[in-house]
Amino acid sequence: MNTLPEAFFCCLPFHRLSLEELYAIMALRQEVFVVEQNCPYLDADGKDPGCHHLMGYLAGGRLVAYTRLIPPGLAYPDHAAFGRVVTSGEVRGKGFGRPLMEATLKWMQQLYDNAPIKISAQTYLIPFYQAYGFATVGELYLEDDIPHIAMVKAGQ
Repeated sequence: MNTLPEAFFCCLPFHRLSLEELYAIMALRQEVFVVEQNCPYLDADGKDPGCHHLMGYLAGGRLVAYTRLIPPGLAYPDHAAFGRVVTSGEVRGKGFGRPLMEATLKWMQQLYDNAPIKISAQTYLIPFYQAYGFATVGELYLEDDIPHIAMVKAGQ
């Protein structure tokens, strides 16, 4: 049985990130989304400066999980959003997605005053997000050649 490694989370606005934190975030996103998923795309899409960045670290200080928290109006006019949800191969499959999602939703609630949330989810993750109250909306679509669907969680 896999055991969840001890970890802690930190959430900062873009302007408070150190160069080392920003580098670690970009490296993790590229490691997984570009290299592992073989998906060349422009990761630096201009949204990062307006977002908060949730970082999950192992006890030793190594970044192993991340989510970009997007305020209402930046990605969708009437919804907050999150994206670039990622865990490193080191912790993937060990249950790390659950504490990452719980921290993501806690911070979304605090930062964006319980605004409804809209995400673009890879289709294999539909049951995972449904467990957190998200519902699918619309039709399946390809984003960077990966099947996705929009999902929405109503505000609290």
